[in-house]
Amino acid sequence: MTTVDNALGAVKRISDRARGERNLGWRLAGPAFVIMLFVTLYPICYAIYLSLFNYRLTDPDGRKFVFLKNYAVALSDSLFWQAFVTTFIIVAITLVFELILGMALAMVMNKIVIPRKTLRTVVLIPYAIITVVSAFSWLYAARVDTGFFNHWLHWISFGGFPLDYDWFGGRWSSLTIICLSEIWKTTPFMSLLLLAGLSQIDSSMEEAAQVDGATWWQRFIRVVLPNMKAALMVAVLFRTLDAIRIYDNPYVMTGGANKTMTLSMLVGNETINRVEIGMGSCLAVILFIIVLIVAFVFVRGFKVDLTSSGRS
Repeated sequence: MTTVDNALGAVKRISDRARGERNLGWRLAGPAFVIMLFVTLYPICYAIYLSLFNYRLTDPDGRKFVFLKNYAVALSDSLFWQAFVTTFIIVAITLVFELILGMALAMVMNKIVIPRKTLRTVVLIPYAIITVVSAFSWLYAARVDTGFFNHWLHWISFGGFPLDYDWFGGRWSSLTIICLSEIWKTTPFMSLLLLAGLSQIDSSMEEAAQVDGATWWQRFIRVVLPNMKAALMVAVLFRTLDAIRIYDNPYVMTGGANKTMTLSMLVGNETINRVEIGMGSCLAVILFIIVLIVAFVFVRGFKVDLTSSGRS
């Protein structure tokens, strides 16, 4: 009985300690959590409220409650679905290339001999550049009159590429430059997130697999990727949610021309240019719901317990 009593007492002490730490954590983080909840929840609720009205900012007295009519109009508009498709084309292309290039860069930085802090700082330079500045740089680089893209491609192809090719004259060529600018800017961010996952992998596991005769690809698929699933989920989720809200690059480069308008640009056009607060709020709510759905699918799809992976 004494041994059992001691064990029960130890369990009780552990549970009391865990409960006390949890309560302390809530007391410390509670005020900040309440403030952040209010700061984020109030605009969301107010946007949902405004989306139920036909409300133009230049005619505040003519505001009329229309319930879900704005949503029906938005979801039946071909421009909305065109922006939806364009947005997810950009998301898919940039995410695939950033994941591949980011993983390659992370693996190089993980094995590099020179000072890693210096290398990480240098790699982050594109990501540190303001997006609008980066967008204007790519705009001028790809323009026919001021750019050097055509000259480089003309030289590489030994004169086979035309010097007067208009990159912003068509949809797919415009999307190519937009995607290239996004990949160039955000790949460093992706690589650092993946590097954090690589640094958590025990090197003895790879060494054991190598001793067993596993090739580099087999070690990568069966050892590296399974042990950095949490880092992969965070990197892919963060980048996907950020790419869905893309605004700066297409706005600066094309202004939405050539079927390059994204969902965020559509929201901005309705709210700022046309001052249609009701429809703009409706589109913002739809974009918010899309982001929530994508986040839910990714979290459920990866099936990663971030709390347990953080303790391991």
